[in-house]
Amino acid sequence: MPVNLSEQAKRMKAVLFDLDGTLLDTAPDFIVVLNQLRQQEQLPSLPDEIIRSTVSNGSRALVTLGFGKKAGDPGFNSLLQRLLDLYLAHLAEKTIPFPGIEALLNTLLVNNISWGIVTNKPEAFTVPLMQAFNYLPPPAAVICPDHVNQPKPDPEAIFLACTKIGCDPSEAVYIGDHKRDIVAGQRAGMPTIACNYGYIDVTENPASWGADHLIQSAAEIWPLLREQYFKP
Repeated sequence: MPVNLSEQAKRMKAVLFDLDGTLLDTAPDFIVVLNQLRQQEQLPSLPDEIIRSTVSNGSRALVTLGFGKKAGDPGFNSLLQRLLDLYLAHLAEKTIPFPGIEALLNTLLVNNISWGIVTNKPEAFTVPLMQAFNYLPPPAAVICPDHVNQPKPDPEAIFLACTKIGCDPSEAVYIGDHKRDIVAGQRAGMPTIACNYGYIDVTENPASWGADHLIQSAAEIWPLLREQYFKP
């Protein structure tokens, strides 16, 4: 059951999340579509974990992983578009909220704490993806790179989310699974939480990102928020 805090106990007003690897486990759908595209190119499937660790770096990084091509290389744009078309066709088929996220969002709702999404995932994918999870409490703001001039790690999207929610950045917390998330939150002047359960590249060490907190599961988020930011 969601925990109800007294009005006196509340200090922060909003919790902002990165999307892929933080709020939703979207990697299973990316694993399917990247390997489908490799099969179309007569290539063997890649191991799930290799793809999973690359998801937070975006679709271009997945094309590079899957085909050894970089932006500007011949054939890169064609492969990228085919990957995106496949992903849109399989959007939310295997994606689920990370364990603990649904309970967390319901607890925020009970306590009148707004939540929002600040993602580098384009709106064309973010909107239909979130529509598939309309059983979750609705976010007060969903900010995509389409809505700003500079995506994360620039803090512009976080500032816009706070404006839409009606809070000062210092009254919000940002949660993400990539260094750029933590940098963006820091530049916005808010506490940050790094998610070690997300899509962490093998070359990355989340403990080195300088986040205020590092968690191992989404189930840790509410106890941490309650202790650090919503206590009397």
